[in-house]
Amino acid sequence: MRSLLILLASLAVAAGCAVDTASPARVAERFHALIAANQDEAACGMLARRTAEKLPGPGQSCADALRELGLGPGGVVTSVSVWGDEAQVRMAGDTLFLHRFSDGWRVKAAGCKPVRDLPYDCEVDD
Repeated sequence: MRSLLILLASLAVAAGCAVDTASPARVAERFHALIAANQDEAACGMLARRTAEKLPGPGQSCADALRELGLGPGGVVTSVSVWGDEAQVRMAGDTLFLHRFSDGWRVKAAGCKPVRDLPYDCEVDD
């Protein structure tokens, strides 16, 4: 009986350490689905507050700025990396960076392309 309790406790601890990659992937897919459906205002609602505030130019709304950027389709998720409250979601047509806030995952950067020997260059970022 004691061995069974130790095994169950070990499994519970291991399950608690599992990294949730599905949630950031769903957020990235939803973000791109909204953009593809021309629901830019709703897509802005998925951005981190600081990102949404920084995106628009003078006299422009967040939705107008997203529409003007013309982000391409995200495509299928090819990989997800999560470290603490940060995540990177690579899609066939985009790379996004997300942060987990108290209300869930939000997009901090999108339209990101790797730059040789430098950080990513992103169309949308904070």
